[in-house]
Amino acid sequence: MPKIIGGSLTEHRAQVRARVFDALRRQLYERGFEAITLAGVAAEAQVGRTAIYNHFPDKKALLVAFVEDEAETYVRRLADAVAAVDDPVEQLATYVRLQLRVLAEYHLPPGTALAAALPTSTYRRIAAHADPITAQLRDILVAGMRSGRLPEEDPDVLLPMITAALASRDIIAVPPEELEAAIDTAVRFVLRAVGVRSLPANRK
Repeated sequence: MPKIIGGSLTEHRAQVRARVFDALRRQLYERGFEAITLAGVAAEAQVGRTAIYNHFPDKKALLVAFVEDEAETYVRRLADAVAAVDDPVEQLATYVRLQLRVLAEYHLPPGTALAAALPTSTYRRIAAHADPITAQLRDILVAGMRSGRLPEEDPDVLLPMITAALASRDIIAVPPEELEAAIDTAVRFVLRAVGVRSLPANRK
């Protein structure tokens, strides 16, 4: 009988998943997806091979579960951060800043590499988790235009432009002590790109 982590089977399963996801996150950053094995993740997570196979039949299933968990956590984090400020320009600055900080915190295979590693249907399932994030950005842009803080433009044209600008790891590929300055520059760039004339006072 495998040792139960926590006070119940439900808690045990949650803690196993948390340990496995933490181990996978580290290995993605250090080694890349292709070099990862379920056995290696289980060893680093200090869970038995049987336990990990009970949750994830292969490493692709593990990656999908991990990305879904990360996406759900991030969507909640983003919504809370945006809701904490009222001005649409500040909301847009908050969105850009958080997107880049998360990009700096986590290392996942680039979109093309991930698409090649997974079946098309599986990759689409993962990609669908970007929809709430994009919807949040669209809501910010629309609110900014309605309030007069942003000039009237087609938000569906701005969306892919902003998303593409924030997708490059080159922005945050700087020494740690230079990261915040790089993010500040990106925030100013996006705000000016959408027509903000007066930047938030503490972000100039």
